[in-house]
Amino acid sequence: MALTFGVTVLPDPPYTRLIELMQKAEEHGFEYGWTYDSHILWQDSYATLPLVAAATEKIKLGHCVTNPGIRDPTVTASWYATMQDISNGRMLMGIGRGDSSRRVVGLKPVRVAEFEARLRMIKDLMNGRKVKWNEKELQLEWVRDELPEIPMQVAGYGPRALGVAGRVGDGVIIQLADPQIIEWIMETARKAAAEDGRDPDALQCVVCAPSHISDDLDDAREQVRWFPAMVSNHVMDLIERYGADSDEIPAALTEFVKARKFYDYKEHSRVGAKHGEFVTDEICDRFCVLGNAEQATEKLRELESIGADQFNIYLMTHGQEETLAAYGERIIPQFTGVAA
Repeated sequence: MALTFGVTVLPDPPYTRLIELMQKAEEHGFEYGWTYDSHILWQDSYATLPLVAAATEKIKLGHCVTNPGIRDPTVTASWYATMQDISNGRMLMGIGRGDSSRRVVGLKPVRVAEFEARLRMIKDLMNGRKVKWNEKELQLEWVRDELPEIPMQVAGYGPRALGVAGRVGDGVIIQLADPQIIEWIMETARKAAAEDGRDPDALQCVVCAPSHISDDLDDAREQVRWFPAMVSNHVMDLIERYGADSDEIPAALTEFVKARKFYDYKEHSRVGAKHGEFVTDEICDRFCVLGNAEQATEKLRELESIGADQFNIYLMTHGQEETLAAYGERIIPQFTGVAA
């Protein structure tokens, strides 16, 4: 199956910028429009994403990612079901345990067992099925049966979270573009799916990373150095749980964080973030999609060859319109065979 394309836009003020970039993405042939959910660092995207739905026609919308712990999970389920009605069936959910959204307000990511229980409930409730929650039987009886199911894509890095993705999710959200690590992540999630009696091949692979299209590779790397630093937050959690030299986690994922010194959420997902200074050029190249259109296409073909279903650009670099145009005019048509 051909690689599809999405884009993640920060819910930065002014909120009209989020709408504008999503509209441009739709015009350039992107099939998926995602945004963050971190209500202290940025505007509340539960308020702004409905405006995007009203201003677009085809692009599918969702969070990359929300979490089941900052709001009551029944609220999250009802919001997605409501948005499925408003967007006329264009919603998909990306969900993780909660990084910046929870840490910034002094909370840790949701514990894995609780994460799984909440995801099972949310998936059924937002799609109109009866659930038992807090010893109450609940159902959103107003869900429109004629609309498609809202898929749930689950973000994770470690074996336990990936087990949840395999048992509950419709796909895995992977925040890096390193083929070796992606293959390990999908193998881990698919093993859990198979052990639970699900079809492991049905589990989708959504690869998320910044992409800067330019002949100036040095500048492109400076645009994205913040991203592996962001990934290192999750890797540090894995090291705390499994150990730095654990056989359960590939060294390709853990080795690069040894030079990490600190992380400042005030510069979360920002070009030039000081906490990204430890990230090497090699890691930028492995974790992101950089270079001119031909070099980017070559990397994307490699991702497609290992089973990636979607490449989701983290559009937190300079020249956002130029990136969307480069993909729409020179890259996406090579995968769809149709001009954007």
